[in-house]
Amino acid sequence: MDQLELFDLPNPCIGVCQSNNRGYCIGCLRSRDERFNWPLKPAAERAKILKLLEQRRARRDAARQAGKPDAGLEADQTPFTPDLFG
Repeated sequence: MDQLELFDLPNPCIGVCQSNNRGYCIGCLRSRDERFNWPLKPAAERAKILKLLEQRRARRDAARQAGKPDAGLEADQTPFTPDLFG
């Protein structure tokens, strides 16, 4: 049994469901692909996404402290894939 299967990984949604110009939710910082079917994703994939969100939050917060609102999220290097079938 995988260690991740022992713990339920929380859904990071905070109920602010709006996308920025790069396709990331301004509430939870996930891409559309990362939000899609969250409960059905394997625990390892959800854990990876949660780690990415920590990094995005840190960049966003650092940018805000530097007086650049949302610049940390805009500089995100995670690829955005708008076409899930392509």
